[in-house]
Amino acid sequence: MGVEVLARMERAVLKVRERLLQATSALNAARIAYAVVGGNAVASWVATIDAGAVRTTRDVDILVRRADLDAVTSTLEAAGFVRGELLDVIIFRDGPEGKPSEAVHLLFAGEKVRPDHPLPAPEIVTIDDPENYRVIALEPLVEMKLLLNRRKDQVHVLDLIGMGLVNATWLPKLPPVLAERLQALLDSPEG
Repeated sequence: MGVEVLARMERAVLKVRERLLQATSALNAARIAYAVVGGNAVASWVATIDAGAVRTTRDVDILVRRADLDAVTSTLEAAGFVRGELLDVIIFRDGPEGKPSEAVHLLFAGEKVRPDHPLPAPEIVTIDDPENYRVIALEPLVEMKLLLNRRKDQVHVLDLIGMGLVNATWLPKLPPVLAERLQALLDSPEG
């Protein structure tokens, strides 16, 4: 590994940030309600405590209302994104050659992300990130991560626990299935 590897890593992280800002700037200008969710939202929350503990992510996940889909599509396409679909998820790639794994992925407020999930995604409740985009509030973010319950989502919740942003006092606030998942992470933070 040489200097080129580090440069490639830096470019990859920068590209995600550029994609995030390009998409959210367009949505802000169009006055469309949205929330940045997923790894970028976790990174925003973790950075409030320790910027050095932030993990990188490849894609941009955005929560929108289904009723706004046409407006979101025209706004993101006007900003240079190309709409597509992958595994029943609407995505917006960085142009025709953009990789689906590095795209903007849409999730819909109040709808199940996957049919087998026990609960729907939360409604759009946000805070403003210092970079002028809307990040989902902490409680609905944690609920989404517990709902999805993939290994990377569990790691994100563990990051929030490690920063002191989430703890056992959250258990009574959560629906029982999510409280059970949080308890499991609190009981076995090392996996």
